Amino acid sequence: MTSVFDRDDIVFQVVMNHEEQYSIWPDYKAIPAGWHAVGKSGLKKECLAYIDEVWTDMRPLSLRQKMAEAAAQ
Repeated sequence: MTSVFDRDDIVFQVVMNHEEQYSIWPDYKAIPAGWHAVGKSGLKKECLAYIDEVWTDMRPLSLRQKMAEAAAQ
């Protein structure tokens, strides 16, 4: 059975969690708890290109904050 995430003809939306990590989610499914839509939707290729453009720091938010606090001390 093919996963919906393996398909290129499904509309996805870009979602982000509380750690500011991005993913894609099928547009026709409810977004899982802990994630929210960021306002970008389209075919998988378009959504992944958007994520490549905006997610420039792969570190989770909590790690970035701890590192910033350590640097400030």
